[in-house]
Amino acid sequence: MAAALQAQRLFLTPSTSSSSSTFTARRPRRSAHCRAAVRAPNGLQTTNTTPADLSLNLNWIDAHLSPSSSPSQQQQHQDVGAAAAEKLRLVAEAAADRAEMHDIIGRQRDNWNHLLLHSTNSLTLAASAMAALAPTIGSTMPALKASAGVLLATAAVTMAAVNKIQPSQLAEEQRNATRLWRQLERHLRASLLAAGNITDADVQDAMDRVLALDAAYPLPLLPGMLEKFPKSVEPARWWPRRRTHHYQPKTTKRSKSFGRRAIAGNNGWTPELEEEMRGLLRVLRAKDEHQYLTVGKLVLTLNKGLAVAGPTLAATAAVASAFIGDAAATWASGAAVVCGAAAAAANTVEHGGQMGMVFELLRNCAGYYRKLQEDIEACLGEVDVERRENGEVFETKVALLLGRSSSELKQFRWMASASFKDEDIKDYAGKLF
Repeated sequence: MAAALQAQRLFLTPSTSSSSSTFTARRPRRSAHCRAAVRAPNGLQTTNTTPADLSLNLNWIDAHLSPSSSPSQQQQHQDVGAAAAEKLRLVAEAAADRAEMHDIIGRQRDNWNHLLLHSTNSLTLAASAMAALAPTIGSTMPALKASAGVLLATAAVTMAAVNKIQPSQLAEEQRNATRLWRQLERHLRASLLAAGNITDADVQDAMDRVLALDAAYPLPLLPGMLEKFPKSVEPARWWPRRRTHHYQPKTTKRSKSFGRRAIAGNNGWTPELEEEMRGLLRVLRAKDEHQYLTVGKLVLTLNKGLAVAGPTLAATAAVASAFIGDAAATWASGAAVVCGAAAAAANTVEHGGQMGMVFELLRNCAGYYRKLQEDIEACLGEVDVERRENGEVFETKVALLLGRSSSELKQFRWMASASFKDEDIKDYAGKLF
């Protein structure tokens, strides 16, 4: 104790005092933290210790003077951050431009769907009327027969081309792409306005999202168009594949730091919230995504049948119209009329009902739930809860994406149990659509 008091008196002695002072320290020009260490001889017992018996070590600590944070290095870090921010701004500008392009092309392809539908049906019905009138008009029968054949052949070729590209599906792709590009632009603008520093990792993540969106919703029609009649129905994917560890639902390992501090919360995460997310993940996979994929397969099968039936019926009517007027082919006129009317009906159901758009909508809905599943898996797959997104914020985000309140998500907690079977799940996780 005496050594500490003596050291304090020595330390507080001003540098302008008499030369009898044992230690005089020159204070740096900048204000800085000071670290002092006192070393006393072994066996010091009395208070009659002289200053000469003590040794005082004084070190000035200044973060600004540290070799690891020199002014040149600070300037270099600032330059790197400014360059990264400029790159992110360029990505945001590209996203805004992509959104505008997809919006324009989407409206154009929606016009294609309406114009081609009405023009093809007009050709087919006009040709059918000519085929019906041709046998009753003797002098002009060859002209009517030829006109009906040409119109029906044109309608068959037009139907085949339109069924191949599915304009209503193309329009839905562009509408969804426009929404996602604008969403990405808003996210990047918010990142630029945030107080945090922009890093190269942020730029790379933004670039990955841009490339994933370009691949999911291509602008070109031919080549590069998405397959309109795929062999298998898969959810649409417009986000990059994650580089983190995959979530393993069968593991029984608890997240790190869920011990004594679990009561106070760990970055908003609790064991109950984890169970809630596991149950929700199970319901999303077993019910919501599965439902949209199942209905999507039915719509795709129906669309395939209509896409084949329309051109086939129109071509059959064109062939039948060539035999109109032949005494041995009295059936020709009736066949041309019936097949032409049936072709117009099939075309109306397919494109008037926008079967391609419905199929693409179902794919996008399945992709919506697939992305939500991967977001939950990424959070639960991170063992250290301090590195996750805040639990309460994440719960609110998931609830909003599902069209539910945060309190409603608690009902899925008991569905995470291994004893609970998928067949027993009756309710759907999403209420939004």
